[in-house]
Amino acid sequence: MRIMIVDDNAAMRKLLAALFAAAGHEVVGSFGDGDGLEDQVRSILPDVLCLDYHLPGRDGLTIIKSIQAEWPQIDVVFMTASAETDIEERAADAGASGFIRKPFGQVQIFAELQAVADTRHAANHQAGAGAPNAPAPVRGKRETAVIADDNGSVRLVLKGLLEENGLIVVQSVANGAEAVQAVRNHQPRVLCLDVNMPVMGGLEALPQIVEASPQTSVIMVTGCADKKLVSQAAGLGAVGYILKPLRPAYVETFIRRLLGR
Repeated sequence: MRIMIVDDNAAMRKLLAALFAAAGHEVVGSFGDGDGLEDQVRSILPDVLCLDYHLPGRDGLTIIKSIQAEWPQIDVVFMTASAETDIEERAADAGASGFIRKPFGQVQIFAELQAVADTRHAANHQAGAGAPNAPAPVRGKRETAVIADDNGSVRLVLKGLLEENGLIVVQSVANGAEAVQAVRNHQPRVLCLDVNMPVMGGLEALPQIVEASPQTSVIMVTGCADKKLVSQAAGLGAVGYILKPLRPAYVETFIRRLLGR
């Protein structure tokens, strides 16, 4: 993989670069702050961006949103030593594909990189028609799905994972109001609905969605499986939830169980 490192600690940048190079990855950039990072990303286009949270100028959460808005194909592995209890959830909701809490060991960083790579590979597999070991086509009428998430990377990956499991994604939208309209128009079998979105969040949109299309199975997509949130969503009509960062095995198990396959 082509990896870019952004961390204000020079020793950390050097350590990560050495580890990645020794494992056969190509380190295509190493930077100490987030200022002007979009220009660097635009010229380099890495596969993975290892991004620290606390940086001079701008914090990592702000940078993730900027990167994912323009380059959803780039996976961001978020790194932090922060003790904030909700930081992993916030990073996932911002679009992080992986999360590493400092200090970390070599095994941990490579396991997270592998999980990120496997997820992207599974999501991209559907586009590779005729590829070796491609799954057999789903027989009969394929059921439809709509995705509602304000993060382009999550929409892209989730679309690939759903289609890999036999669903046809007929529309992807970025907020709850658009989700309500998309469900009215398509009456899909499945709706993947992000909890935190601008204009209208998933929980706010959920009652309107259930009314507009009672047969649609609504799956909440969230970085936090808080019991109160899960209970609230279930009470409003959701059938379950998928956690961010997305992982193929979890999504496949959930979708196959939901569709009775």
